[in-house]
Amino acid sequence: MSLTCHIHASEDLRFTEVAPATPGAHDVLVRLGAAGICGSDLHYYFHGKVGAFVIKEPLTPGHEASGIVEAVGSAVTRVAPGMKVAINPSHACGQCDYCRAGRDNLCRNMRFLGSASVFPHVQGMFRQHFLMHERQLTPVDADISLGELAFAEPLSVALHGVNRAGELLGKTVLVTGGGTIGSLTVMAARLAGAARIIVCDIAQRPLDVAAAVGADHTILTTQVAASELQDIADVSLEAAGSAAALGTCLTATRRGGRIVQVGTLPAEGLHFPANSIMARELDYVGAFRFGREFDWAVQYLTTRRLDVRPLLSAQLPLAQAVEAFRLAADKSRSTKVQLTG
Repeated sequence: MSLTCHIHASEDLRFTEVAPATPGAHDVLVRLGAAGICGSDLHYYFHGKVGAFVIKEPLTPGHEASGIVEAVGSAVTRVAPGMKVAINPSHACGQCDYCRAGRDNLCRNMRFLGSASVFPHVQGMFRQHFLMHERQLTPVDADISLGELAFAEPLSVALHGVNRAGELLGKTVLVTGGGTIGSLTVMAARLAGAARIIVCDIAQRPLDVAAAVGADHTILTTQVAASELQDIADVSLEAAGSAAALGTCLTATRRGGRIVQVGTLPAEGLHFPANSIMARELDYVGAFRFGREFDWAVQYLTTRRLDVRPLLSAQLPLAQAVEAFRLAADKSRSTKVQLTG
């Protein structure tokens, strides 16, 4: 039997045990290696929703994971039993106008694992076994832990955000939020040639982590005046999912600069100073999930071009998911918490 967790509503997480499914022709049965708890997973658990995506039926969360192949369908050629795999949670249709234009992260028919964005919901990977289409799996034979490999998805998000930022060579970059995505964005910005990287946060521990992975300067925003943040960056990336952090980006970005929204902001009550965007000629762009960056992320991880190990705070077994969620929500104690099979 295989253990699976489901979120039914706010702080209502339950487990079931089911027999592992049998793979179809192009399917692969994967045993969970490690799965990271993301900010969206925390929102589903604590609030029953992420932005406008509301849980309407029991949802198995989890979209950043690695695993081991246990069985394959009759037509599978990409992987074989025993292989270690990185798992891309995006399953785009490949046929709509966005997919055909190379922007498959905007697919009209996207099936993104662990998401309530569509109904019926797309179930995720917080379970001991799951079926995946072979095209969503990248085999890995490098000497890398399953915990590190599970960072492929959040690293892809950071790489996509930096891609949307445009040319960073020689520029000063501000990242708001020193959590997992913020710290990975620091790494990605450094890889893209940023000359100076500043990270802002309301807590000290995330700033310490961001500094450990490459931030040149950190700012505890609760201890500085807004005037001290005026015009300090050429490009800002909002990675905190906070309206206040977005306000910091609007203050900090120089005239003619660019702001990239990576974090998911609250669905209501957001005051947006559109006139400031106009008068200062700021570019304001969104960065939603990722596309081809997933392959880059796997390569950067397996070659240790980027070392994500300082971000991994704890690993707990799947049966302790509630404890893991609470630890992951406590940013004074953790950066990335993972569940293991």
